[in-house]
Amino acid sequence: MKTQIFKINHINQNEEIQAVAKILRDGGLAAIPTETVYGLAANALNPDAVNSIFKAKGRPNDNPLIVHISEIDEIYPLVTSFPDKAKALADAFWPGPLTIILPKSDIVPKEVCPRLETVAVRMPSHPVARAIIKASGVPLAAPSANSSGLPSPTKAQHVIDDMNGKIHAIVDGGESSVGVESTVITLATDVPRLLRPGGITPEQLESVIGEIEIDPAVLDELPEGAVAASPGMKYKHYSPKAQVYIIKGDFPSFKCYVEASKQEGDYALCFSGEEEKLTVSAISYGKENCPEEQAHNLFSLLRELDSRGAKRIFVRRPDPHGVGLAVYNRLIRAAAFRVIEMPKIYGLTGQTGAGKTTVANELVKKGWQVIDCDLVARKVVEKGSPALPKLKEVFGEDILFPDGSLNRKALAKKAFSTEEGRQKLNSITHPAITKEVTRQIIGEKDKFPVFVIDAALLSKSEMYHYCSKVIVVVAKEDVRLKRIIERDSITPEQAITRINAQPDEQYYRSIADVVIENNGGGIDLSDIF
Repeated sequence: MKTQIFKINHINQNEEIQAVAKILRDGGLAAIPTETVYGLAANALNPDAVNSIFKAKGRPNDNPLIVHISEIDEIYPLVTSFPDKAKALADAFWPGPLTIILPKSDIVPKEVCPRLETVAVRMPSHPVARAIIKASGVPLAAPSANSSGLPSPTKAQHVIDDMNGKIHAIVDGGESSVGVESTVITLATDVPRLLRPGGITPEQLESVIGEIEIDPAVLDELPEGAVAASPGMKYKHYSPKAQVYIIKGDFPSFKCYVEASKQEGDYALCFSGEEEKLTVSAISYGKENCPEEQAHNLFSLLRELDSRGAKRIFVRRPDPHGVGLAVYNRLIRAAAFRVIEMPKIYGLTGQTGAGKTTVANELVKKGWQVIDCDLVARKVVEKGSPALPKLKEVFGEDILFPDGSLNRKALAKKAFSTEEGRQKLNSITHPAITKEVTRQIIGEKDKFPVFVIDAALLSKSEMYHYCSKVIVVVAKEDVRLKRIIERDSITPEQAITRINAQPDEQYYRSIADVVIENNGGGIDLSDIF
């Protein structure tokens, strides 16, 4: 089949509009632009034409379609009743991205709404779409104009990629403005029920008709065997070829997960300004507080990542409120409900002798998991660890005991004798420590609400960027001096040397979100909790 491409940017292009309308009247298929996504249109009253939609898309034929009209009077032949609440919604939001489900009349073929006694109707706001519907003289059934399961098309090129040679015509009417499919609400229930979120939010609907319910299938899988009352409810939808994972958590925990899990072919879909903070390839899908922008960009970017050869896509979870509910609804289906919930990650650091261990013990009592990086540092250079051969290569075989284990004193003598040696040591051990810490966090992420990375040199490591809050413990110098002498059984001179080897208190305060002053007599942790 040869697909005709029509570029129609204005309703005064009557010749092109009439040509597309004739194709539809004659039982053909035409992809048309709407403000939500591009739709694959056919005469809704022609069962054979409707069946050809399912065939072209590869769409299961028990998934209902939406019928599109160009003006309000066209709804009356399609439904058995048009109640006051439906009229109020139409007055408020038509033309626009809202679909209303009502009891259907006998002229609507069963192919449009299989196993249902209702029909879904909407009036698009895209002027070219309405002009084509009006010129065709029939209501148009039109799901998204993509191969079933793939991200919905928001540009004509997306339709060409999926449908060229499978349908009679594609109308290029520019980029869709909303970017996700219409909101679907049914009035065939006792309480109006939102079946699919979109550009019209639950709050907007309630402002017009009062109480509505949100169907559980908006955020969860439809139960096995249940009949889908609306498109987008039953099957895995909107998904690129890459595997999609949604990460629920703040940006530092998102960064921790995607960087610790990094493989070839990974991409991150994040919020504006976060791309340059990640070490994996990343694209922004909008500002964090602008779900309309996220909705507009989402499907186009999922397709772009497929074109880049993405194998896995990690997505920052949007706020599921307002239009954000529509964005999240599309994402969880694109991800086949793979949602990874990350705990909070805090950092704990401070001056030697300030009593950091005391604070750590209190956090453990709270039910948090504290990871002691001193212990991790010992683990990553144990016999058989990947770091040990690297250390031997850089510092020589004499840093090892005859049994192949690490001689720490020999290593320290070599590594700390020069700044260059210290840097070489850190370049080997710090990545290994970071890898082990993140392995523990990801492996036990479901066990603890908060992980605390306890590290003396936290601010010098990559782990600093995984912390949404940094807790710093400080104390007066005389208090610290006494504690160090008693703790390590060393002379005052040796204790002073250790104190002077660290940054001053002002530096620690400058990196802190919370400062704990631990001078004895109890500590106040209220700012943490």
